[in-house]
Amino acid sequence: MADPKGFQPYVPATQSMAEFTAKAIILGVLFGLLFGASTVYLGLRAGLTVSASIPIAVLAISVLKKLGGSTILENNIVQTIGSAGESVAGGVVFTIPALIFLMPDDPTRYFNYTQILMLSFAGGILGVLMMVPLRRALIVKEHGLLPYPEGTACAEVLVAGERGGQLASLVFSGLGIGALWKSLSWTFNIFRQEIGHSLARTSQFPNATLNVDISPEYMGVGYVIGPRIAGTMVAGGVLSWLVLLPLLSLLGAAINTPFPPIHPNFANNPATGQPFLISEMSPGQIWSAYIRYIGAGAVLAAGLITLARTLPTIVSSAREGLKGFGAGAGAAQTRTERDIPMMVVLAGSLLLAVFLAAAPGLPTQGNILVSILIVVFGFFFATVSSRITGLIGSSSNPISGMTIATLIITCLIFVALGWTGDVYGPVALSVGAIVCIAAANAGNTSQDLKTGYIVGATPLYQQMGLAIGVVTSSFIIGMTLLYMHRVFGIGSEAVAAPQATLMATLIKGLLSQNLPWGLVLVGVFIAVTLELCGVHSLSFAVGAYLPIATTAPIFAGGLVRWWVERKTGETSESDLSAGTLFSSGLIAGGSLAGILYAVLFGADWLRPFQVLGERMPRLRGEEALGQIAGALLFFALAVILARFGRRKI
Repeated sequence: MADPKGFQPYVPATQSMAEFTAKAIILGVLFGLLFGASTVYLGLRAGLTVSASIPIAVLAISVLKKLGGSTILENNIVQTIGSAGESVAGGVVFTIPALIFLMPDDPTRYFNYTQILMLSFAGGILGVLMMVPLRRALIVKEHGLLPYPEGTACAEVLVAGERGGQLASLVFSGLGIGALWKSLSWTFNIFRQEIGHSLARTSQFPNATLNVDISPEYMGVGYVIGPRIAGTMVAGGVLSWLVLLPLLSLLGAAINTPFPPIHPNFANNPATGQPFLISEMSPGQIWSAYIRYIGAGAVLAAGLITLARTLPTIVSSAREGLKGFGAGAGAAQTRTERDIPMMVVLAGSLLLAVFLAAAPGLPTQGNILVSILIVVFGFFFATVSSRITGLIGSSSNPISGMTIATLIITCLIFVALGWTGDVYGPVALSVGAIVCIAAANAGNTSQDLKTGYIVGATPLYQQMGLAIGVVTSSFIIGMTLLYMHRVFGIGSEAVAAPQATLMATLIKGLLSQNLPWGLVLVGVFIAVTLELCGVHSLSFAVGAYLPIATTAPIFAGGLVRWWVERKTGETSESDLSAGTLFSSGLIAGGSLAGILYAVLFGADWLRPFQVLGERMPRLRGEEALGQIAGALLFFALAVILARFGRRKI
């Protein structure tokens, strides 16, 4: 381990200044609500999330300067509390919407505000508690070995606080442009929301599909994750929509009997009353009925391979975590070494287990075994998540793989015990959901604690702030999730919830023991083939599972970053650049405009806003002019992003 003795934080341990103040807490809570809601929207639409710590830190500096100034430690508390909302929201949208698909006849039994709130609260607090004994091992002792890229970049922003106005203007510019762009196509209905084309099923390349959703948040995501990951993701989309889809269509044209499995939503052709033939299906139906399972198998294998690759890290991290539980909390004397007492961590974990077993209405009620599994898996994967984010960052953290592994082990235990009825699906999902939220928040917590270690924050105040952020953001996360379902219907094209759909598919197949393993194994060996070629398969697998309309604009954002890096000669993976700050604003602006659209749509207030769009129907129509107008709009956004990306900060 690295020797941390020579390291000196920006604010020395012997110096005291304002830190855990009321204005910092209130502003952090407000940012947590804002970015929590936008992350729900982005996660439901794209199945992806990005770290919010850096834009929140930038905004905190700017806002608090307007309110009379602040210390660097107050700014750090704001971003610590605010980022908790984004991480909890990511874990929630990846898993909890699966309750809708597991209980289609009675979805509100578990998918209601109270249940979502309790699961969010339990997973978020568990992630904070599990990270406490790991702080000294991962943040302090390995300061020179684990870079924690987002945490380090966030510390750079805070230290450069006198430049906060310039940095904040980039985020605000992106937010405004993103909201305007989204409103033009969604709220005002002037331009198309999607461009592209599917070939006819009678062509030489039947049903081949290339669509692009021209939403600004997707381009922003692509810029943030960079050209390498974005390119790998769209490669998975190309395989699904331009290779497997035409191939199945060609082969299916000669098959005169239904080829199982058929998705239950379109099991019978309404025109004939008979099960659909492949030759009768639309491209979207073929993808849902067959290719989606191949993508699920690829994600399953890629997630497990990613975990297997980090086995040495997992073992060493678990060992250090257990040592942390045995360490005495009373040894910490200086301000920068104070943590939540270890007895509070142990008591809090025990109380969470009791709460999950006793809380009325939760699927886990009365099940002690499930509560134990949650705490054990929660500690294990919180440890893994904290270590992995230290190496590769939060945006590349394989939370999906950890959740899939949790669900597989849980479902296998249930099958061994004979718990195979439909009633056990929500129980297994609850285990996966809480562990997913805990792992996501533990990774975020470790980044925040790294930032705090560099700037000289008090860990105890940060941990308390994270708990506050979890509790407060859980209220808005549940409200946003339910509202999006009420307006659009989770699982629809507007909010497909791809990760949650995958979780439900795996749970139902494992518990009923009728998962279409032929298609799943095709996906498994696609991932294995990529790994044998030296390609990390997780990003590719996620791209194969998502619609190409989602991965194509993400790839466009990655191309913009590639062009900017080529022109500027800067190829750093740092998250602190003009382009990434502007892109963070695009993501937030586009997501918030989408939520505003949902509010107007759900309240029947949308009609007056779309009058302008109705006067220009050709710009949003199916004909060539509508496609060209949408393409030009998206290209203009790429040009604006490139111009901001080339700025110096």
